[in-house]
Parts: sequence; C-alpha cells; structure tokens
Amino acid sequence: MGSPMINLIKKGFAALVLLMAVSTPALADTLNSGDTAWIIAATALVLLMTLPALALFYGGLVQSKNVLSVLIHCVTIACVASILWLIAGYSLAFTGDGAWIGSLDKVFLMGVTTDSLSGTIPEIVFFMFQMTFAIITPALIVGAYPERVKFGAVVLFSALWLMLVYVPVTHWVWGGGWLAALGVMDFAGGIVVHATAGASAIVFAVMLGKRKGFPTAIKPPHNPGYVMVGACMLWVGWFGFNGGSQLAADGGAGMAIAVTHLSAATASLVWMGIEWAKFGRPSLIGMVTGTIAGLATITPGSGFVGPIGGVIYGALAAIICYYAVQILKHKLEIDDSLDVMAVHGVGGILGTLLTAYFVQSSLGGAGLPDGQTVLGQLWVQGQGVVVTVAWSVFATWAILMLVRKTIGLRTNEEEEYNGLDVTSHGEHAYDL
Repeated sequence: MGSPMINLIKKGFAALVLLMAVSTPALADTLNSGDTAWIIAATALVLLMTLPALALFYGGLVQSKNVLSVLIHCVTIACVASILWLIAGYSLAFTGDGAWIGSLDKVFLMGVTTDSLSGTIPEIVFFMFQMTFAIITPALIVGAYPERVKFGAVVLFSALWLMLVYVPVTHWVWGGGWLAALGVMDFAGGIVVHATAGASAIVFAVMLGKRKGFPTAIKPPHNPGYVMVGACMLWVGWFGFNGGSQLAADGGAGMAIAVTHLSAATASLVWMGIEWAKFGRPSLIGMVTGTIAGLATITPGSGFVGPIGGVIYGALAAIICYYAVQILKHKLEIDDSLDVMAVHGVGGILGTLLTAYFVQSSLGGAGLPDGQTVLGQLWVQGQGVVVTVAWSVFATWAILMLVRKTIGLRTNEEEEYNGLDVTSHGEHAYDL
C-alpha cells in the first residue's frame, strides 16, 4: 500500500512542477515595483536632460542677446513633442508588427489603463519614459540653428521631424521593425537619437546658412558657467537615459550607469589634455564638450560593454569628436553652431560601430549574439547607421524645403543683428 501511495504523490508533484513551468511565461508580464520605481525615476532624469540641462548648455554657448531664444526653443519642443507622442507618436513607434512603421492601435493611448503592463512596468510608465527620448532628440538639433532662425520654423520643423524621422527610426530599432530583426545593437540611442539628430543638424545648418561674421567675427560663448552647469546636469541625467534603458532595476542597469560615467570622465580628461597640449591651457567649455562626446558615444553600447570598454569609448570619443569639430567648423566652415553633428552625430555613430567589437565577453561585454562574429555584427551595425543617416538627411531636406516655402527659415539681417531675444520674443536675458 505504501509504494502506490508514494508513486501517486511523486506523480502529483511532477504534474505540479510541469504546470508551473508551462505557466512561467505569463509571469514575465507581472508588475515589479522595484523596476517601476526605477523607471519612474529614470523618466524624471531624462526629462531633466532637456529641461533645463540642454537648454542651459546651449544657452551658455550663444551670445547674450540670443540666450532666451535658445531656452524657449527647448521648452517649446518639449511641449510639442509630448502632445504628438500622445496623439500618434507612441503608437506608430511601439505597436504593430510592420517592418517600417507601427500601427495606430494606441493613438491617444486608447486601451492603455493603469493596469496595462509593458514587461514588468506599467505601460503608462514606459510611454512616459520613451516620451522623454522623443523630447530630447529634436531638442538636440537646436544647436545647429541658433541666433538666426525663425521661431515658427523651429516649431513646424520639430513637429514634422519628430513624426517623419524620429518615430519611424524608433520603430525600426526598438519597436520590432526591420533593424531589430536584422540584429542591430543600439541600447539607448546611438542610432535612434544621436545619428538622426546629428545628420539632420548638418542639413539644417547648410540649408539655413552661416551666421553673419562666421567663423571669424562670432563672439565667444557668453556664459561658460551655464555651459558647465548644463553639461553636468546632462551627465547625471544620462544615468537615467542609459541605465533606464535596461527597463529593470538590476545589475544590467548598474553596469550601464558605470560605463556611462567612466566614458564621460575619460572623454573629459582626454579632451582637456588635447587642448592643453595644443593651446597651453585647458578650457572649461572644451572639457565639458568632451563630457558630452563621451556620453553620446557610450550610449549605444552602454548595455552591452564592460568597464574597460567604457574607458576606451571615452578616449576615442574625445579624440575623434575633437577633430570632427575642427574639420566641420574650421575646414569645411559649416556653421553647425554648437557642434551637434561633430559631437552627437559622430559620437553616436562611433559608439554604434565600436559596440560590434567591445560587446565580446572576453572584453567584459555581454557577448555577441549566438552564431555572430565581430565582422558580421559590424556589418549589421553599419547598415543601421547608413540607412538611418540617409533617411534623416533626405527627410530633413524635404521638411526644410516645405518650411522654407511656407513660413520661411531665417530671420532678416536686422533681427539677427539685434538678437532674437528682443526681435522674436520681446525680452532681455540681462538688464545691462
């Protein structure tokens, strides 16, 4: 009697284990309060990167008569992007299974409730986290056109650019589109954020034309202190940008934050060293420009590489982005005023390509995908970069042609001379 009873208990236990194993996938969509709390905090950090960090960073770099115009550009873009993200941006980027664009299933967040989940966090939290990326990306382009652009042109361009460039590329890479299927690695936006913004910035700068007196007669940045404060706030906010992209409060998020910090610190020192050797003294603006280069470059690989990778990313970022500034601004004389392409574009592309090598587990990285080689992954990364840059250039050109033919792009010479703070907004930054 004892033996049949024991066998029955064993069979019952085995059935229970099997049932639990079959049910395990459903647990993947169980709310995790720790993950949720971290992504809420990361959302606030990434919004801080635009409001006010990027605004201060860019505002300090322009002349005093144009600082308010830069601040209002950043705030306005944040507001416009938020509403467009609600209307259709989020839905087109993150729903549906199309290769090139998502669906309209969640326009105005239809069907999304407080109980809706995206992995282990509420979907409304995921919506907000991704919204902050949609805000800062077009805001980065502000650095290409300050001191000479019409305010209406900024508003119209940013709205169209968000929907025609940022949203499709986001779907390609993060929303299950064709680049995701190809196996592109872009943890937090080397392609989605920095390559798109950088490529579009250079097109905008060329089509808008140079500032009067560029490059010899342009006054230096009016407030290096603003620049430093903005850059350091960006540095802290980037922990949410990269660490939050893990979408979990775990060791992966911790490693992303660590390599982000190491890359920024290394790039700051190397950029400072280059200037010190070349000019005999380091500059504050140069050092914190290196900070941003290091942060932009580590972004695509932050969830894939280890600490040594973070240091090497930072060193290469400083060297390559420094000379990109010299080539674009001083040799080609393209007035990408605040170096969006040279720092963000070049940095994001560089980091995207480096990831194919530094992802290797032998270098402390997460490891290549099964069956993939370094050269194979580099080919995948390169395809993502080339197609994204090409689309960004073409779409930006088309949008700017439309804006130019409707409301115009550039202010007149008198407005540019007097400064946009007064002529476009009727305000003074300083009572002098």
